Amino acid sequence: MVWWILGAGFVVTAITGLPIGLGLALTGLAILHFAVGNAADLGVTAVWNVFTDFTLSAVPLFIFMGEIMLVSGVSGRLYTAISPIFSRVPGKLLHTNIAVSALFGAVSGASTSTAAAVGSVAYPELEKRGYKPSAVVGTLAAGGTLGLLIPPSLSLLIYGATQQVSIGQLFLAGLLPGIMLAFMMMCFIGLVLSKRPGVVPESGETPWSVGRALLHLLPVWPIGFLIFAVLGTIYLGLATPTEAAGLGVGASIILGFLWGELTLRTLWKAFVDSVQVFVSIGVVMMGALILAQSISILGLPLQVLSWIESMNLSPLAVLVAVSIFYLVLGCFFDGISLMLMTLPIVFPVMTGVGYDPVWLGVIITILIEIGMLTPPVGMNLYVLSGITGNRVTLLQAAYASLPFWLLLLLGVAILTVAPQIALFLPNALY
Repeated sequence: MVWWILGAGFVVTAITGLPIGLGLALTGLAILHFAVGNAADLGVTAVWNVFTDFTLSAVPLFIFMGEIMLVSGVSGRLYTAISPIFSRVPGKLLHTNIAVSALFGAVSGASTSTAAAVGSVAYPELEKRGYKPSAVVGTLAAGGTLGLLIPPSLSLLIYGATQQVSIGQLFLAGLLPGIMLAFMMMCFIGLVLSKRPGVVPESGETPWSVGRALLHLLPVWPIGFLIFAVLGTIYLGLATPTEAAGLGVGASIILGFLWGELTLRTLWKAFVDSVQVFVSIGVVMMGALILAQSISILGLPLQVLSWIESMNLSPLAVLVAVSIFYLVLGCFFDGISLMLMTLPIVFPVMTGVGYDPVWLGVIITILIEIGMLTPPVGMNLYVLSGITGNRVTLLQAAYASLPFWLLLLLGVAILTVAPQIALFLPNALY
């Protein structure tokens, strides 16, 4: 009966358009009531225990910090400062899209925020200079996914808070894979994309010298202060992730007023927007926690694990199956919702066959990043198509993002073969 309730809940949620969080909650409550025996109060207890956890309060703070960066115009200053570095590199400003997205991701933590912040600055400028619009959108969409992996990452933060995995270790684990993926994207731009006709315009501008380009970077030193306030304090053991998030909010407000274009009006807008974002995430998290409690009580993850063991599947085969599972569902659900919805079963199954929970957090984050580039619910594609005024359609954006979609999948394969890329820093510093 449990599997029937679970399947019916997902189907009804998908068909009726019911908010995912409510669909998950109702499914979990139905299981607790009918299969466990009038135990719906256990779902309420599970939600209370997690939502009153000090660690989870970092989530709205990091969202607020990202919104402050978005409204204060910091992304524009970053873009202007970094652009000259790539004036001599094949692909030119297309590289800037990736580099600025990686840096903005280090102070934002969210994929769509990164894509929106960098895209609103980069797209008009590159279109004016003659870059192919679809190529610009493809690189911006790909760069935006780095915001979900490079710490502070909302995905890794929520993963750690809900699965009781060290958030400090997860943040360290996401750093080198994030840099690796950014490097892979830039290599593709320089070696392949820039060779295609009409993608990069012929420019009569004199390329910047290395020394002059580096001097042009000096005015953005305050970004380093902000990154240290958030990540440096965590890595040095000076603050917990929640305390670092609070420091980040304070530092971003100071930075926005003194260095950016932040005003009291835009600060209030950032606060309201961050509340709306957290409420949408919180509702999904609430539903996922109720569902997780229901299937945990009934031992469904152990049943699934026993079933996998009876099939004599290797850990690699299980990983491939889980990856395909995420790729398919990524077509229909946004990343955070998908992660929260699937973790109650995926986490115990994957750790049960021997995968490291910290490494697994990075892999799941990359898999849901791929969903950000997958129509019909590729959020980065929607955001950037809107920024272009639909001059680049959703399908054109998806086609332009396809090579980067494949690169993210290649990143999963590389981390599977060489897990120490993700685990080196956590093992060395913890």
